[in-house]
Amino acid sequence: MTGREHEGNRKGQTALLTLARHWLLAFLSPRPFVGFLYFPRFVKHYRKFKRLSRGTLAFRDTYPCMGDWMKYTPFDPHYFYQAAWLARMFAAFKPERNIDIGSSVMTIGVLSAVVNTIFVDYRPLLTNLSNLCSISADIVFMPFRTNSIESLSCLHVIEHIGLGRYGEQVDPEGSFKAARELERILKPGGKLYLSVPVGRERVCFNAHRVFRPQTVSELFPALCPIEFCFVDDRGAFVEDQPLSAAAECEYGCGLFIFEKPST
Repeated sequence: MTGREHEGNRKGQTALLTLARHWLLAFLSPRPFVGFLYFPRFVKHYRKFKRLSRGTLAFRDTYPCMGDWMKYTPFDPHYFYQAAWLARMFAAFKPERNIDIGSSVMTIGVLSAVVNTIFVDYRPLLTNLSNLCSISADIVFMPFRTNSIESLSCLHVIEHIGLGRYGEQVDPEGSFKAARELERILKPGGKLYLSVPVGRERVCFNAHRVFRPQTVSELFPALCPIEFCFVDDRGAFVEDQPLSAAAECEYGCGLFIFEKPST
């Protein structure tokens, strides 16, 4: 076999594996097995498009997406609303720099366009964007001086700490240690923007913890809570509420602003 033939066979095998992967994922993502329900519609559309395009469609290039036929645009309420909430807080308080600990990289990538951001995560983020610097660190051993950070965000993170999900050490006290560290590095007068699951208190090993709203406040005894919003079990965003308003949630998303007293 010549080198050209070998290269041709390799490319053919790669194309076949790619095609198989696309078809497998069509029945598993974004909603498992929904693809089977919509497969007849896919076939109907494929045939119609091929007829109208005068046969220029090749099966080897198909990339079936069969889980997107919905009446409304789907979204994850926790992640959508917490990103929108944080952006509005930045617009209101206008921090010169924000240190983010492990939040959604999509959120932080966008917000770094308007706020100079240092992103800290156990797993380093390899990016190249202006206003965005990434460092690798453990949230329970932060590389910042005590009382040094004026603006600090940590969205949907501390509920995971100590469960081993992301490669960190298993530790039942992980969330509490993370809270102590966030509290330590926050500067007097500085603000902490935090989100965690709220509702019936429990550990859903090894995915996350769920906290009572009052427990979250108790995690930060040296800080003053200045605002609480939440996403309820129906996915609705509720602004500026007392902690008790989310007490009956099963799996809501609590959005907290804490401030460290200046004296």
